[in-house]
Amino acid sequence: MIPTMDDFDFSGKTVLLRADINSPLDPETMEIIDTSRIKRVVPTIKEILDKNGKVVILAHQGRPGGWDFTGLEKHAEVLSHEMGDEFGGKVKYVDDIYGEKARNAIKELGEGDVLVLDNVRKFEGERDKKTAEEHSRSVLVQSLAPLADIFVNDAFAAAHRSQCSLVGFIPVMPSCAGRLMEKEVKTLSKIMEKPERPCIFIFGGAKYSNAIKVIKNLLERGVADKILLGGVPGNVFAGLVEASEEEKAEIEEIMERFGDKLILPVDVAIDDGGRREVDVDNVGKENNIKDIGEKTMEVFGREIKNASTVLLSGPMGVFENKEFEEGTKRIIEAMAYSDAFSVIGGGHTVAAAGKLGVADSISYVSTGGGSLERFLMGKKLPVIEALEKYGGRSVQ
Repeated sequence: MIPTMDDFDFSGKTVLLRADINSPLDPETMEIIDTSRIKRVVPTIKEILDKNGKVVILAHQGRPGGWDFTGLEKHAEVLSHEMGDEFGGKVKYVDDIYGEKARNAIKELGEGDVLVLDNVRKFEGERDKKTAEEHSRSVLVQSLAPLADIFVNDAFAAAHRSQCSLVGFIPVMPSCAGRLMEKEVKTLSKIMEKPERPCIFIFGGAKYSNAIKVIKNLLERGVADKILLGGVPGNVFAGLVEASEEEKAEIEEIMERFGDKLILPVDVAIDDGGRREVDVDNVGKENNIKDIGEKTMEVFGREIKNASTVLLSGPMGVFENKEFEEGTKRIIEAMAYSDAFSVIGGGHTVAAAGKLGVADSISYVSTGGGSLERFLMGKKLPVIEALEKYGGRSVQ
């Protein structure tokens, strides 16, 4: 069990909150175009403020060298708006992470104040691959830990990374999971341990290497009753896209052992100067596959209708192109209108649900991409491991 906010008294305390508010930006204006991750951390912040606590937020945006690697001033502005009128203040921002400017800003906070520090990935040691104990000795942790009473990690989407601001504070401070982290872990643990059946998983997207490992784990553990494959994973398992010899051997083993539980595309949509649907037997190596076909949509739709639990990770095709959005649209809509407990995860999947306007009809929208994938592989997340090992020490 990981410690949660229920284990702490936040009254008048200064709380260091690691959030994941990494957001899609407009390449031209650099404005934030999807604020969903920022919205999801608001309940945790408000709960701390309701106890007259002070919140200092550590977060990142993009990666060093990337076009979207920026400061977090606009994120602070959006967060201030999302906090609502009852917040009655403005989220503060300082263009420093752990230097004198940042430390002074933290010391000057009053009860009910929220401060966002600069992009934590501007700290050179942030992305070093080290243990929690090693990170705890960093200048970042040693500079900020003495200024706060409790560390709260609410960054589930980054919980698969053993990076400094994610795990380094946990060995040296009373620490716990935030409300978003807690909900993510509870929801996904329930699906992995005691799902309502029939339980089906649907995988798509443009990558397939890790999907093979996820599929194998779910089937070997008996978690999935059926697995539906679209996107590149579906094309690889159907033999429409070439895989490495090692991956072919893995796929053959899975098909031999669990073939009756795998449902592959029976037709696909190719880009032939426009959308054209063909049966998988008639797909040539020169064909550019962009979506699942109508027959496959119908098969998948029937499975979703009969399911009690459905999890989708990855779109069925190139949904950004209107001609090839139909497969993704039909699958997500089938989930939204079914009686099943439905979960979607991964940036592109969530973006597709948002674009279609049905995200609110999905039972649970996970913020995780890499974290979700690792969870489904049955692997421990570094942040969860650190919280289990060190967190929960009381502070009154």
